[in-house]
Amino acid sequence: MATVTLTAGNFDETAQGGGIVLIDFWAAWCGPCRRFAPVFEKAAETHTDIVFGKVDTEAEPALQERFGVASIPTLMAVRDGVIVYAQPGALPEAALEKIIQAVRDLDMDEVRSRMS
Repeated sequence: MATVTLTAGNFDETAQGGGIVLIDFWAAWCGPCRRFAPVFEKAAETHTDIVFGKVDTEAEPALQERFGVASIPTLMAVRDGVIVYAQPGALPEAALEKIIQAVRDLDMDEVRSRMS
């Protein structure tokens, strides 16, 4: 599956649905973002059951501010509408795969119980 461009207009609908959504906060001028992009794109092709979204922080500063993204690239993982991971830094393929597996393995009932 190709990546989805996320904007203020479609972010909530995409991220608050069911399943897993991985979000890459990036900018065209950012060298580490450009290095991470092919890793993210490859994972999107491999994991077709996951939504892979990209937020261009230059075009969507309100989303960057809303989520407190101070450094890019930042990867955010949302599962069943809950943010379960958010860290800055370009990841190698193996590290991204570990994060994807960890998000898949989460017990969301336990996650929700910790939130209350």
